[in-house]
Amino acid sequence: MIRTYEEINEKIKSGNVVVFTAEEAIAMCREQGHKKAYEQIDVVTCATFGMMCSSGAFLNFGHTDKRIRMAEITLNNVPASGGLAAVDTYIGATQGSLDRPMTYGGAHVIEALIRGEKVDLHAKSYGTDAYPRKEAIAEITLEDLNQAYMYNPRNCYQNYSAATNVGERTLHTYMGTLFPDCANVNYSTSGELSPLLKDPDMRTIGMGTRIFLGGAQGYVTWQGTQSVKNVTEYEDGVNFSGGTIAVIGDLKKMSSRYIRAAVMKNYGISLYVGIGIPIPVLDEDLFADLTRTNEELYTNFIDYSTGGLKMPQLGRVSYAQLRSGRVELNGKTVPTAPLSSLYMAREIAQLLKYSIAKAEFSLTQPIKEVEMFSEFKSLKLKEDEK
Repeated sequence: MIRTYEEINEKIKSGNVVVFTAEEAIAMCREQGHKKAYEQIDVVTCATFGMMCSSGAFLNFGHTDKRIRMAEITLNNVPASGGLAAVDTYIGATQGSLDRPMTYGGAHVIEALIRGEKVDLHAKSYGTDAYPRKEAIAEITLEDLNQAYMYNPRNCYQNYSAATNVGERTLHTYMGTLFPDCANVNYSTSGELSPLLKDPDMRTIGMGTRIFLGGAQGYVTWQGTQSVKNVTEYEDGVNFSGGTIAVIGDLKKMSSRYIRAAVMKNYGISLYVGIGIPIPVLDEDLFADLTRTNEELYTNFIDYSTGGLKMPQLGRVSYAQLRSGRVELNGKTVPTAPLSSLYMAREIAQLLKYSIAKAEFSLTQPIKEVEMFSEFKSLKLKEDEK
């Protein structure tokens, strides 16, 4: 039995669609068998809620009476891009403020706007005949803006390595605090609920795919930056890694429950982003991927102590082992901790499930597949700058 997008959307429209979260689909396979579950389920919802540093928002402030071409822009003292049109800007989530760059930044500005809070705008320019004003100071809210949309160049990592520290001193990283001598392991993926792990070849996730983004409906726009295809088969499971997606959505429709600023000690600012993706059950091969369990999904242990681009791999680990709270590493038992929220991922997957069941959310077939490259290129410095 092969399904099509058109058939599934007709079921959604008529109220006859059967939607399960990825965890529920796995449970049904265990209870009734893979074939029976496949015959009944039309859509599987997947979700993740974690730090996604490569995120930000485009904003349009509107023109002043005496017009200005904004060349230098700050929002709550956080620098935003002045390299766009006169009153457009892009504010990056990890950009630190001028006065407290490690504890307040673009992510906080984005969250403040979504919350409906006032944000201080300060813009400067050199002045021209077309744009004579040289300075503009204002208080803005999200409703004051003509357009405000989130555009994230790299979100929803397919599979992120688990982090540890072989070295002799404590490290503060984007993977949290890592204590010396492999004293802890941190990881950041929702495992069997994670969207790109459940459709590893991105058969249904591509340009134009409608998604849940930050509490609103959004879309996949392109492959994410640094997207690399890397699949390793094991006797007891599979290691997928490297895929990412670029996404877009209306900031004015988002919720601060699913978009939250974060501060990592001695590292800086990041943004927690909630993403949910509905995956149509087109055929049995896809359903087999959708129902892979945490026991069958693996990631790698990576040592962050070298600080280099190619960090040493110390082995592999299943998400079932990571979720257990303890793993064996370098001959000892080590505690594990998630940086992503499984609780929130489950909530998003359920919200998406109910939206589809109520015909508030339909599926879109990608108009272009997401490319994943086989090579990750690094920056080559000039010899005298190494």
